[in-house]
Amino acid sequence: MATREEFLRRVREEMQKTKGLFPAEVSVPPAAPGEELRGIRQRVEASWEALLERFRVELERVGGRCYRSRNPEEATDRVIALAREREVRRIATWNWGALDRLLHAERLEAAGFQVREGSPVSLEGTDRGELQGWVAGADLGVTGADFAVAETGSLILTSGPGRGRGVSLLPPYHVALFGRAQLLPGLDEVGVAFEALHGPGGLEGASITFITGPSRTADIELTLTRGVHGPKEVHVIFVEG
Repeated sequence: MATREEFLRRVREEMQKTKGLFPAEVSVPPAAPGEELRGIRQRVEASWEALLERFRVELERVGGRCYRSRNPEEATDRVIALAREREVRRIATWNWGALDRLLHAERLEAAGFQVREGSPVSLEGTDRGELQGWVAGADLGVTGADFAVAETGSLILTSGPGRGRGVSLLPPYHVALFGRAQLLPGLDEVGVAFEALHGPGGLEGASITFITGPSRTADIELTLTRGVHGPKEVHVIFVEG
């Protein structure tokens, strides 16, 4: 078995055979990430409509759909309409407390859907295997997002209590909601945000998931197929209020 040093040496040797590569540099963490993040948010506030439009264009370029709602009421109407159009029966959600400023989750039940928190804040007394099976059998997953990246049309979700990964990855349809506070221009700003929010009282979780449109693969005969390794449709709702 090759050692780490041998593996990296082979990678460097192979990369040297390719012409025209740009020089790589080690990223330097910001000295004051909190202050830098505040500056980023001020710039976003001044240009959020242009950033949102860039996000929409990039997301739809890779097969996602982006909608705009004035308030949680309208956002809930949109989720219900999407679910009915796709003949959804079962909806898995993040913990409702994580969605309360974006969505009226109780209205999904009132609309006749089977709704369940696919990731409760506390799992005490919960049959985890049964819950995972329910989420895997759900037709639609509803989540929030930690960040929405304008330059790539990507959503970034961190896992944690009430925010399980399965809700965004297992159902065939995924709906994510976010507001202006989650909008960032690009990946450089995402790095600053994670530096600023890492640690006690900040973002928590075992994993970070980057979602750029529906699941796509071309493993078999180079034929592009959607929905093999994740949702076949991704719908994103920007909530203004």
